[in-house]
Amino acid sequence: MNTHCPQPRFPQRRQQGAVLLVALIFLILLTLLAIGASSGSLLQQRMVAATRSAQLAQMSADTALRGAEWKIWGTSSVIGGYLMCDAGDINATTGCVKYDPEATALYGPTGTVTQFRTGNNAWLPTGIAYTGTQGTGFTGAANAVNTGSPNVAQNPQYIIEDMGLVKPPGAGPQHESGVTGPNNGGAGHINIHIYRITARATGGNQSVVRVAQSTFDAQASN
Repeated sequence: MNTHCPQPRFPQRRQQGAVLLVALIFLILLTLLAIGASSGSLLQQRMVAATRSAQLAQMSADTALRGAEWKIWGTSSVIGGYLMCDAGDINATTGCVKYDPEATALYGPTGTVTQFRTGNNAWLPTGIAYTGTQGTGFTGAANAVNTGSPNVAQNPQYIIEDMGLVKPPGAGPQHESGVTGPNNGGAGHINIHIYRITARATGGNQSVVRVAQSTFDAQASN
């Protein structure tokens, strides 16, 4: 006679989904970490781009300064040559104006020269555009034939101010003292003027503007 032993019965437990819940929590955490990492990466890219644009603007402004200085030197180094500067307005060819603080249109609070020399991020197409020694500029496709300079949003611009005669402390106008000068018994005499150059340049976009200045002395007409 066969006897059947009853099978043990295990209590049935209702599934609570704990494993799924834990997996979802970890998935959310990983998603948050990924979002944070990507946000940090985008922020770093923007910071690098802003720094690069600022450096481009500064280099572009320095380039325009050197170009304006070379213009003054190249003009005044010729015997009898001098830079043409207008009174009361910026010369449309040379970008030079004679300094006159009484000229409100130029040197008043909202004057043309005052605004050009102000270090804000507004682009002011007031001065003479500097397009490099080859005249190809530093923007767009035309820059490809230049020396590989990075493109900027606008070609840098400059203005030149004739600040007047060079006068050493306690002395009159500076004069030539070489072999032809009056200090050596010769008859030579030249007038040396101080020129203030202001360059305004953009970076990779027009919202980044840098203003740079330098001074330069050279022969003048009077």
